[in-house]
Amino acid sequence: MARHSVTLIPGDGIGIETSAAMQEVVAASGAEIDWEVAEAGAQCMETQGTPLPESTIEAVKRNKVAIKGPITTPVGTGFRSVNVALRKTLNLFVCLRPVLSLPGAGGRYENVDLVIVRENSEDLYAGIEFEEGTPQALELIDFIDNAGLGSIRKDSGISIKPISITATQNIVRYAFEYALKHGRKKVTAVHKANIMKHSDGLFLREAREVAKEYEGRIEFEDRIVDAFCMNLVIDPGQFDVVVFPNLYGDIASDLAAGLVGGLGIAPGANIGKEYAVFEAVHGSAPDIAGKNLANPTAEILSAAMMLDHLGELDAASRIRAAVRSVYADGQCLTADIRRATGSDLPAATCSEFTHALVDALENLSL
Repeated sequence: MARHSVTLIPGDGIGIETSAAMQEVVAASGAEIDWEVAEAGAQCMETQGTPLPESTIEAVKRNKVAIKGPITTPVGTGFRSVNVALRKTLNLFVCLRPVLSLPGAGGRYENVDLVIVRENSEDLYAGIEFEEGTPQALELIDFIDNAGLGSIRKDSGISIKPISITATQNIVRYAFEYALKHGRKKVTAVHKANIMKHSDGLFLREAREVAKEYEGRIEFEDRIVDAFCMNLVIDPGQFDVVVFPNLYGDIASDLAAGLVGGLGIAPGANIGKEYAVFEAVHGSAPDIAGKNLANPTAEILSAAMMLDHLGELDAASRIRAAVRSVYADGQCLTADIRRATGSDLPAATCSEFTHALVDALENLSL
């Protein structure tokens, strides 16, 4: 088994605990990882004046692969998301989020198995915004009015929604190639092209063009985003690989996680042509940080995705098998899962759950 150098960004909030749990489980899987720890988050903002130091970015570039814990981002003010900044800086244009049922996790369905592929670089997350009342915002409002394109209230904040041919072709082609590589049968493109004809309309047009390259190998369909959400709740089994523009994919991935038990078990990855950063989908949960209450499952399953990426397929498979075993047994699960299942059994701490996983991994080796 080869040794791999990986950048670890623990993050803040519960990220400190879930990252430590992840390292323990990866070690027990037999994978040989040399961790280079790098900082990001609110604490860096206080000590270095930035939530994302250049040294952290350089560490990711050096190792090509990173895994991070959740990082706190203030809502509506303060610095922009570290997650978004990493994706843009490293050109991580793919956000990959598998959604898979776990036995005993409290999901609404038992056999959900779909993959969300979200475009990461543009759409409303491009960060092109105009603050209400600024000269730039007022100038833009006047331009739109004078051009006869519509009327915007003077007291509006404005965000720009760019969707390009290049990014759309890249993300849709990635979704089809992923489907081929992993034995998937269908790709669904989700949009709102009936209303936003020059942005989502472009996304749909280019998705259809790319789909022609895979005719006879992978089935293709498209869904309007609101109808998609309704149908996902009614019957998630009708979807396989689903590709989205940025904002819709962000929302839908949380919706899909809710079908299988919540964000505590939802892994994710951000992937580009050179670099890959793996992360749990959930946030930093500062209200329970440092209390040994966090569920590290999402971070651990993200590590399994990372090991797949590194070619350590056996270690990744063993981690997933251990997670399924502990969940199916049901005796050592964290408080969020106890709430989701309505169980009266006592909740396990983060460290107790981690030890149960390590034991399960050791038993798999017997």
